[in-house]
Amino acid sequence: MPLNIRTADGLDIGLDISIVERLTATLRGSVLTPDSPGFADACVIWNAMIERRPGLIIRCASTNDVVQAVRFARDHHLLVSVRGGGHNIAGNALSDGGLLIDLSPMKDVRVDADARTARVAPGATLADVDAATQQYNLALPVGINSTTGISGLTLGGGFGWLSRRLGLTIDNLLAAEVVTAAGDVVTASEATNSDLFFGIRGGGGNFGIVTSFEFRVHPVGPELLSGLIVHPLDDAQTVLRFYRDFLATAPDELAGWFVMRKAPPLPFLAPEWHGKEVLVLALCWSGDVEDGQRALQPIRTFGRPLADVIAPHPLAAWQQILDPLLTPGMRNYWKSHDFTGVTDGLIDVLIEHARTIPDPNTELVLVQLGGAVSRVAEEATAYTHRDAQFVLNVHGRWAEAANDDACVGWVRSLFHAAAPFATGGVYVNFLSQDEGERVSAAYGSNYARLVELKNKYDPSNMFRINQNIRPSRYVMPGLPSPAVSTKTID
Repeated sequence: MPLNIRTADGLDIGLDISIVERLTATLRGSVLTPDSPGFADACVIWNAMIERRPGLIIRCASTNDVVQAVRFARDHHLLVSVRGGGHNIAGNALSDGGLLIDLSPMKDVRVDADARTARVAPGATLADVDAATQQYNLALPVGINSTTGISGLTLGGGFGWLSRRLGLTIDNLLAAEVVTAAGDVVTASEATNSDLFFGIRGGGGNFGIVTSFEFRVHPVGPELLSGLIVHPLDDAQTVLRFYRDFLATAPDELAGWFVMRKAPPLPFLAPEWHGKEVLVLALCWSGDVEDGQRALQPIRTFGRPLADVIAPHPLAAWQQILDPLLTPGMRNYWKSHDFTGVTDGLIDVLIEHARTIPDPNTELVLVQLGGAVSRVAEEATAYTHRDAQFVLNVHGRWAEAANDDACVGWVRSLFHAAAPFATGGVYVNFLSQDEGERVSAAYGSNYARLVELKNKYDPSNMFRINQNIRPSRYVMPGLPSPAVSTKTID
């Protein structure tokens, strides 16, 4: 019985099962067909709105497995998707009917405490990275949900609580091992294949599959001064104007984000506030704790907060503080904008929409950037919008498909209302599945350079199930691969 699978041209073909068996014999990992035990579980990703079912899954255990998977896809001209943590909002880990190259079994994290570096495999999550680095009181600036995969986060840029002080995740990337569309293994760094190194620092998975990341890590922790201050939404206009002015002179050690949502049943909130609209200030000070206590005093004593739970927390624990609100299996739809500042008009728009949030799991989040992020040149990495001081994530999240129209509609309404205050830029990792037309906006002045890189490294657009940078000239598989420094995998 042949295996039905989809080609890159959108055709469904039958592969003789003996071909799949020969592939399996070359791997340390495993191959799953739709009849295999565990196939359905391997198709589960974070965003439950995405319902796609690949035709074949290769669960990779080594770089060689990835090479064999890419060459197999190339030989048979298959539609390819790549999974790291499976956390991407657009669901780009999966295709319908194609080949899924699954990196999630590759989770190794090795820290060289003396050199202050970490080598991270592509299936590792942020929790894996934090656990390994914090053994030595070292840290890498990563995102805010510990179940996120390091691969997707890094390839899109990567920001979180430490970024104002230490830069984006990509700003701490020293080198990467990459399997190209030709099935070659190359090193990307400032010294070797520097053009590819530029591209993978923010360009997503467009240029190859990263099988190992080498990062610079920094002394941070073991404790951060961090936590939440909760205000009634009715006080949000006054609080946010003070917050905006307070952050304008804040040192890089402070990251100040805010959330508007219906209050979850948090133990430190009075029961009568559960389910009511609130403004939540989320603050993280990554420097000396005593210095942080003094620095945060003005924001902690302003207004009439319902709760203040700012305190020293272990770094790894703080990195997981939002995990209960971001569990997999919910329906998610996002829209995002970049801003150079928070104007009165933007504040008014956010408050107006916060009063009509359609689901208790839906929220809007404003992220503070700047600091070290803005001190890197725009042309240094594919991630280009270094001028953005704030990023808005309109985070629609709900459980039932019956609520799709209401929640998606609310997200789009807020997105459009906030647009007059935005720069036009967007963070590529926040693009949903229907926003392919915004990819060029995500890369701004770097987009043309990235198209040329795509022409060089992936002219047949093998890696297209992503926020795709399309090559300007299509080259059929089988033609000579680009001249890059490669090594052979035995």
